[in-house]
Amino acid sequence: QVQLVESGGGSVQAGGSLRLSCAASGRTWSLSAMGWFRQASGKEREFVTAITWNSGITNYADSLKERFTISRDNAKNTVYLQLNSLRPEDTAVYYCASWGGNYHRTFPPRDWGQGTQVTVSS
Repeated sequence: QVQLVESGGGSVQAGGSLRLSCAASGRTWSLSAMGWFRQASGKEREFVTAITWNSGITNYADSLKERFTISRDNAKNTVYLQLNSLRPEDTAVYYCASWGGNYHRTFPPRDWGQGTQVTVSS
């Protein structure tokens, strides 16, 4: 199992930027991908983006790929999410997730972080 700890959430005005980080520990050798989901109040959790651990191939939710960017630092076992041009509708708890074994964006993650709140004010 892999433990995931997010950081970097906070409050920002519309149009601003934030960078989220997620550090993995434990059985990191088993990672095949890491990524991010988000859940707004009263809504279902939704996929945001993911990156394969060895090859760095990225997947994005179509509606977010022009404003959000995922990256990774394998040496630090850390994945980042750069959030740009933030909008009030981006307000949500952002969860880090990891996959082991075969990865596809439709496969459920194996591990989850506790989440970090992002609040965007107008």
